[in-house]
Amino acid sequence: MRILLTAINAKYIHSNLAVYSLKSYAKKHGVSVDLAEYTINHQLDAILEQLYRRKPDVLAFSCYIWNIEYVKELAEEFHRICPEVPIWVGGPEVSFETSAFLRDNPAITGILIGEGEATFLKLCQYYEQAGADNRTEAGDQNCAGESGAAVSLDQIFGIAYRKETGEICHTPMRSLMDLDEIPFCYDEIADFANRIIYYESSRGCPYSCSYCLSSVDKKLRFRSLELVLPELQFFMDQAVPQVKFVDRTFNCKHDHAMAIWQYLAEHDNGITNFHFEISADLLTQEEIDLVKTMRPGLIQFEIGVQTVNGKTIQEIHRSMDLAQLENRVAQVWEGKNIHQHLDLIAGLPYEDFESFKHSFDVVYRMRPQQLQLGFLKVLKGSYMFAHAKEYGLSYRRKPPYEVMATNWISYEEILHLKLVEEVLELHYNSGQFVRSLALLEQVFESPFSLYWQLGLFYQKQGYRGQNYSRMRRSEIFLEFALSVDPTRKELYLQALTFDLYARENVKSRPTWLAGEAEIDKKAQLRFLRSKDKDKKYCHLEYFTADFLQEPGLFAKARMVSTHDRAPSKVGDPGAWVLFDYENRDVMTNEAAVFVLTDSLACEKQKA
Repeated sequence: MRILLTAINAKYIHSNLAVYSLKSYAKKHGVSVDLAEYTINHQLDAILEQLYRRKPDVLAFSCYIWNIEYVKELAEEFHRICPEVPIWVGGPEVSFETSAFLRDNPAITGILIGEGEATFLKLCQYYEQAGADNRTEAGDQNCAGESGAAVSLDQIFGIAYRKETGEICHTPMRSLMDLDEIPFCYDEIADFANRIIYYESSRGCPYSCSYCLSSVDKKLRFRSLELVLPELQFFMDQAVPQVKFVDRTFNCKHDHAMAIWQYLAEHDNGITNFHFEISADLLTQEEIDLVKTMRPGLIQFEIGVQTVNGKTIQEIHRSMDLAQLENRVAQVWEGKNIHQHLDLIAGLPYEDFESFKHSFDVVYRMRPQQLQLGFLKVLKGSYMFAHAKEYGLSYRRKPPYEVMATNWISYEEILHLKLVEEVLELHYNSGQFVRSLALLEQVFESPFSLYWQLGLFYQKQGYRGQNYSRMRRSEIFLEFALSVDPTRKELYLQALTFDLYARENVKSRPTWLAGEAEIDKKAQLRFLRSKDKDKKYCHLEYFTADFLQEPGLFAKARMVSTHDRAPSKVGDPGAWVLFDYENRDVMTNEAAVFVLTDSLACEKQKA
């Protein structure tokens, strides 16, 4: 009996924890399962051919919001060529509204609902036994429980399926598992070098946020530290680049979080990064003191702020102390060693356009390394889905089910926020315009107004949706900056130059530096040799005293390297700055930056 478990990932770099976990649990109980992993970027015909050539007796798919349409089409086509092969699906995207899903997708045999390991094992055992006995489904029997191998599908808890008559049946829900029963699922994976590894040390969530499916599972369960810590050591021994914990609120249990963070700090391999979704307002002083001692880049935090509107927070059943959250984010930032990713959700109840602008400004001023502006997804099974009519939610009926309008925000305003999201990603989250943005922020009354106007500029000039080079993005930024602040052109030119060379040792000088001062190549070579530096990994550029002493410019740009500090006084008319690409800041990937006073570096010529 060949059972083929298939994952369609969003990107190659992602791994699929669900299918690995199902396979390892089945193997623990003596059932062999094959795996097939693809991405949504693969051609459907190519996957179809490969699945066909593997000749499965049972085909199963792991379903998520990003792959469900792909899976449905693939299942339909596979059923046409192999109608005798049962096709099963599982995952959060198909665990709700199951009858409707089966009616709409006649190629699908059944659905594994909710937590899947034990259910999948029972399903595999049923098909193995059925194959051995050469018997068909005894679908007319009443559910008799799960003692021993199931002789019919209706004896398997936690599924919905279609009988041969077409009738759709549901079995009782399965009890939740003890996480210690699930074996470690990565010990047979060969290629870690180019993959992000997903890992869970707990399931369930203590909160009831109305937009989130994690709130459906109220029973919070933890994997024993006696298992977790050696598994984390395995990842470090394999030099895995990044491990993402999928725990919904990792720090909801203090002793659990502390034990893991303490272990990582003590066993850091200098390579692996660990990603945690946390509630910042739950961080204790003890936890903050600990994480501040860690190697820069060892861990990173994703923090869901979502909104600062008090009425909205209450309506979505969210528990959050905003003042405490701001305080904790600031404390973590002071350590300059932990990347913080803060999230906002547009389209929540009672959040109108003006309210969201305020939420954006408050979170932006916390200066996270990443600020994600997301849009409410009305997920099947969530409280928000059940109350969509009450909130006037107009949303896309196909994935990703994004909100288009509510009782409080119009579609036109959502489109404005889409503009903001686009330019925020390009200019802030890219980390490529740190000082240029710090300079431009001085012109606008609020951060939101800057990105809104920048988005409108992109739209008016026809720049949206274009895959421009870094250099061209800089030129567009300059074009916009001069349209709102034409008197400080020289400062913007230098800020863009500094930002460019801080990240890249570009071969060609930017167009805006045509005719500007450039160091004499012989003088540059003499200077670098005197400092034991290789020209391939360094760049020297001239900046004026006005730029290097611009009030607050470097202090305000929080994502800069710790080496990037302009002196309090620079000799007139300016100074040469050395960008050292062999010594990059692990938090920002920026070159180490030094302002020079050495006479060998001060010889220049016109380009």
